Amino acid sequence: MFTLAYASLDIFDRRKGHMVQFHIQPDSEIPASTQLFNQISFAIAARQFPPGYRLPSTRQLAMQTGLHRNTISKVYERLESAGLVIPQVGSGIYVRALGQEESRPRQRRSAVVPVHRVVQDGLDTLLGMGYSLGQIRELFLAEIDARQKAGVRILVTVPRHDQGAGELIVQELQQLLPIPVELVFLEELDTILQPDSAATLVTVRYFASMTEAITRDKGVRLFFIDIYSYQRELDVVRQLPKGSCLGLVSLSSGTLGVAEVMIHSLRGEDLLLVTAQVNDAYKLNALVHRSHTIISDRASAERVKEAIAAAREDLIRIPRLICCESYIDSNSVDLLKRELGLTEDPIQAKSVEVKAS
Repeated sequence: MFTLAYASLDIFDRRKGHMVQFHIQPDSEIPASTQLFNQISFAIAARQFPPGYRLPSTRQLAMQTGLHRNTISKVYERLESAGLVIPQVGSGIYVRALGQEESRPRQRRSAVVPVHRVVQDGLDTLLGMGYSLGQIRELFLAEIDARQKAGVRILVTVPRHDQGAGELIVQELQQLLPIPVELVFLEELDTILQPDSAATLVTVRYFASMTEAITRDKGVRLFFIDIYSYQRELDVVRQLPKGSCLGLVSLSSGTLGVAEVMIHSLRGEDLLLVTAQVNDAYKLNALVHRSHTIISDRASAERVKEAIAAAREDLIRIPRLICCESYIDSNSVDLLKRELGLTEDPIQAKSVEVKAS
């Protein structure tokens, strides 16, 4: 329910074992619907709400946040339009499975997967559809060949207006993958990709709807990465003294926009919040002079340190710099490597070993 400052909703994150907290500043200039939309979409993008997760009903959210059910319904409609959730009549609103997730079986990661049974079931299904064993063999080989070809070319795509997000993804993937990674803007995909294009297209869930619409008839594999949860950084924000000035620095304008709304929803007028893209030297210098604490993405950290060092003689106090661990969730990178055939799935390897023994 509403307190004097904000309304909050705590939902248990079963994957990470902590509470996902939604905070609404009722008297803010930022509409309550925007605050809630940004927080839910971030929870989905960071896989705090994994594919298949059932979102709270509009009645539950209305009772716990004080927002009108119509407002919550409009937020859910925005999430559906963005391609993040899907309604099921009579059941509720669920987080959508995207790209590679749609073809992967839903299972507990701790369970041993009986790979031979999966193959047998697939064969039985295709045989029941009228295919011969020879035809099935050709289908499997063609699909394996297509996936291997797709793994040779990695394209990262984001809208042109958030070029920084694409640069963050490219930088991190180039450090982690032995494959060249190329940035292509969403606006250019339609002309670059052909129906027979062989590539793996990587982006974040925020751009799901736009990416799917453009690539529907293209021969590419879609992979939607999960972003880092920023729980450590949010804990810092919660503990900052009232009246502190917090600076946010990133390559990505979109990341700064989402973070600004979320931090405002969390602390309201308790904090003075200033933001800067790392390539904007004027804003970065002003941010360094005003901030008590600065949170920066890893790609921007060195530039922030240089700005602090250059202004050191003029600073009354040296701001505390906190560098985010990453932009991409490490589990998502591991899954991408398996999808590209760069590492062996430990569960599959274990099941094959059990079968062989």
